[in-house]
Amino acid sequence: MTVEITRETIDRYNRPGPRYTSYPTVPHWSNTFTAEDYLAALHDVAVTNDPISVYVHLPFCAERCAYCGCNATSTRRPSVVDQYLDRLERELAMITAHLGTGRRVVQLHWGGGTPNFLNEAQTRRLMGLLRAAFTIDPDAEVALEVDPRIGNREQVFLFRELGFNRISFGVQDIAQEVQIAIGRIQPLWQTENVVRAARDAGFSSINIDLVYGLPYQTPASFATTLQAMIDLHPDRIACFSYAHLPQARPNQKRVDARQLPTGYDKFQLFRQAIETLTAVGYEWIGMDHFALANDELAIAARERRLQRNFMGYTVLPAPHQIGFGMSAIGDLAGRYVQNDSGLGRYQRAIDEGRLPITRGMRLSDDDLMRRHAIMHLMCNLEVPFDLRLPPHGWRLGDVFTAEIERIAAYADDHLVVVEPNRLRVTDRGRFFVRNLAMELDRYLQQATERPIFSSTV
Repeated sequence: MTVEITRETIDRYNRPGPRYTSYPTVPHWSNTFTAEDYLAALHDVAVTNDPISVYVHLPFCAERCAYCGCNATSTRRPSVVDQYLDRLERELAMITAHLGTGRRVVQLHWGGGTPNFLNEAQTRRLMGLLRAAFTIDPDAEVALEVDPRIGNREQVFLFRELGFNRISFGVQDIAQEVQIAIGRIQPLWQTENVVRAARDAGFSSINIDLVYGLPYQTPASFATTLQAMIDLHPDRIACFSYAHLPQARPNQKRVDARQLPTGYDKFQLFRQAIETLTAVGYEWIGMDHFALANDELAIAARERRLQRNFMGYTVLPAPHQIGFGMSAIGDLAGRYVQNDSGLGRYQRAIDEGRLPITRGMRLSDDDLMRRHAIMHLMCNLEVPFDLRLPPHGWRLGDVFTAEIERIAAYADDHLVVVEPNRLRVTDRGRFFVRNLAMELDRYLQQATERPIFSSTV
């Protein structure tokens, strides 16, 4: 991809901003949203025949990595996990008491933390609980995240036996200097072993996660990492931007911020990933995902069926997502809801027979319309004037005229092209798609002169 982007352009747009796995984004949700509000949402879902997505948060890790931004906790005691599963079992019972059992699940995801931190008995127990509570569709997307450092062939085959068909391995970077700096020592052979096992076990999709913008990363070292991942030939590669937020994530205080590539240097690493991966047959999906041409994600992107939710870019979303475990998020019946992110508080709420809700939001008609427009932009890289917006089916071009004018102004920097029926994001504009999306975000109260947020650096 030959697109000229100067240092001045990066500096102009280099500001943090939402990734838009939801709209409105989590900071705008209310802590006055209650368990009763959640129960009302569950009731609204219960009277439909809609399928659902299920997310289970498994926060445990043997050791917390310095760079990690996930909601995780470190432990080496299996009993702590058993006690957490006890609470998950009770939470499942609370939810299904209102939702009903047997609801069809078309997407199931275990995230963390480190889901493969569970031993075999714990893994079998959790999947058994979920199958007792729900009906997992034979064609469902059943996925989990795996840390290759504690994974092995037998464990990978166990996941396949239990019905998982998609697996994601965290790698981040293979350079030893980078690994030492982020507190994650992971020799390449560990990744090679589990990827080979996943392929032998028959997983339909294998993903590898990389992170750019880590300390001591250079174009030369990152080129080695990219080539090593290409040699493994995963179906998908995600390349995420490292966000250094030590005040929000105290573990990141261990990262030497002086060694972080920033601004244009960091952008060049991402551009290097795009050029390297697309040159060998991967297609750039959305912001930061790459998929082989025959992968479902790439096919969906070409056919304009790509979707985006809290699990990222996806092909098989359901109208409602229900989350279980500490910090888990639900998106159902026009509401967002989040469980308490503190392990102790989450478990105490369950022990007291309460749903551990800490915040949420009921979306207004304006929220629903803007969410639809933003997600369409993030997935399809366009703002079509004829796009029909829920809940009333109004045309985007009739509702958001001021926003369209603001996005159209990006044509001056060749980030969009103004066409008769839409605004089309250019190859240059793809690097700044979050900047464009923010023009549709009512909660940001943007300045009128020029957008300032960036998606890549």
